[in-house]
Amino acid sequence: MFLDVLRRRNPKFIEAAIALHREGRIPANSYVLDLDTVEANARVLKTEADRLGLKIFAMTKQVGRASSFAQAVLRGGIDRSVAVDMACARATHRAGLKVGHLGHLQQVARHEAKAAAARFRPDYWTVFNDEKASEAAAGAKAAGYTQNLLARIKAEGDTFYRGHEGGFDAADVAQVADSFDRLDGGRFAGITTFPALLFDQKTRKVIPTHNLATLTKAADVLVRAGRSDVEVNAPGTTSSILLQALADAGATQCEPGNGLHGTTALHAVEDLPELPAVCYVTEVSHLSGGKAYCLGGGFYIDPVFPDYDVRAIVADEPTVAATALRSVEIPPPSMIDYYAMIDAGGPGVPKPGDTAVFGFRGQAFVTRAYVVGVSGISKGQPKVETIENSLGEAESWPV
Repeated sequence: MFLDVLRRRNPKFIEAAIALHREGRIPANSYVLDLDTVEANARVLKTEADRLGLKIFAMTKQVGRASSFAQAVLRGGIDRSVAVDMACARATHRAGLKVGHLGHLQQVARHEAKAAAARFRPDYWTVFNDEKASEAAAGAKAAGYTQNLLARIKAEGDTFYRGHEGGFDAADVAQVADSFDRLDGGRFAGITTFPALLFDQKTRKVIPTHNLATLTKAADVLVRAGRSDVEVNAPGTTSSILLQALADAGATQCEPGNGLHGTTALHAVEDLPELPAVCYVTEVSHLSGGKAYCLGGGFYIDPVFPDYDVRAIVADEPTVAATALRSVEIPPPSMIDYYAMIDAGGPGVPKPGDTAVFGFRGQAFVTRAYVVGVSGISKGQPKVETIENSLGEAESWPV
């Protein structure tokens, strides 16, 4: 889906990725990051967030919590992360980002709460129920501080991905806030949901969900109850051009993820200020039955898109030429993606060892892929900075 955008908007990145793979400097089965572009994208998002008075936290899971990615984001002016789980918190903290938001989407396990508080002291900690609020507050008390708690809220008509459900009834938000303030080690800081924005396939636009209206109404209730400075955390499909809509709806916090590497769904259909900065690189292993089999492990087709003709650039030298494009069959999610099958018909049949480059709206943290950070592409001097696993830990590649 994003390969055409990459070819048009960041061709030097593709060429650099192919060259580095041809030279044996990056492995097959790698999400490769253009760190110069990530830094520039972060600066665009931070500038707009500052203009609107929004706190901004970087989501890193889509690129495997890569340390070089976190450091590029930091150079771009964003100094805090949102940790979708404890693995994100550990990786981003280790990479130098402050943990700005913990507990959303995945709640912190009971016996990790004290360690999370002591180690990270997150600015905000989302909880879905009273038990989780008590655990977070107890951890903060043991660490000697008072934790800002965000209540995940829900109302009739809200949208949640299957398996993401949970939270307090929005109608009870005033009572929830009071209960948080009674916790020793905790205080009520605000409210959150996910997703606040969603890409609509029919209109090819990003539209507010009912969840965002739920947040706005709940914030009004809290203000009428005498609370001021209520934090409204509104993540989902975040790019710089959408921050105004979030601010207009009363949001005080935003959490760009795919926006930092130019791969939100809207980036696939519109040229936004952020440029694409991630591609997936692998190589042809063998030919069989008219197909060229390329090594897998990192294939992820985001279900936000309908089925489409997946294509790759397959070449033995740096190129973005249309003649290098080939259709690819990727195994369904029910199968292990040891390989994907590239059409090997027509002239210029792929050869074992050829490089294959894909453009995905990836979720590297749920794959077996390497994550490779490359600097200097904008200067014509590409340099591999990191080769890591999906936990942001260094890999001893090729051994």
